[in-house]
Amino acid sequence: MNPETDFSIRPFLGGLDNNFTYLISCSRTGVQVIIDASVKLNAIAEFVKYYPTAILITHSHRDHIYYLEDYLKAYPKMVILGHPKSEIFSEQDNFQGLEDDQSFHCGELKFKCMHTPGHYYDSVCYLLKPALFTGDTMFVGRTGRVVSNRSNIKDLYESIYNKILIMAGNTRIYPGHDYGEKPSVLLEENIKASPLLKAKDLNDFKKRMDNYEKNRKPGS
Repeated sequence: MNPETDFSIRPFLGGLDNNFTYLISCSRTGVQVIIDASVKLNAIAEFVKYYPTAILITHSHRDHIYYLEDYLKAYPKMVILGHPKSEIFSEQDNFQGLEDDQSFHCGELKFKCMHTPGHYYDSVCYLLKPALFTGDTMFVGRTGRVVSNRSNIKDLYESIYNKILIMAGNTRIYPGHDYGEKPSVLLEENIKASPLLKAKDLNDFKKRMDNYEKNRKPGS
């Protein structure tokens, strides 16, 4: 099996703020995996052909788990995967925390969990080569923002520059929101397009972020 070609990714747009939920299907085994519970269940239900193995949570901001209860009612044996310190899941019996750089399989699909704090303390990205599901860590055209009380710009810088930007240029970014000119983008294209991905160091990144926030248009 070639893991880079033997799966399909179906995005669903909706939720509270142009959110994406992704349904990943293994072409060979039929195993299906959901990323984030951001859109209504009825939007994806007809495309769920088999019982989903797991739902992968990119972080615990409300808009990314808003419909999780509905998903779990429909698929009560589905495993929730995410950051091991996600406090909202601490008493959830079917939750499994994933360590940084931990590889795991859903059927024959091989994922890797990457802890990418910054936008939020429990932010993670999921790599399924050549796809990277970035949640709110990276969007098309920019990085995530650091505007909540558990955001940290130094952590975001390190997550972006020391983990994501060193990946292969043909890595395709699948973000948690539809904020860009297109729904997904190659990493090499994103670097060329975004000033936030060209910082020389942390201080330069802070300046670029300040400039972005001063000029940001609502909904972007």
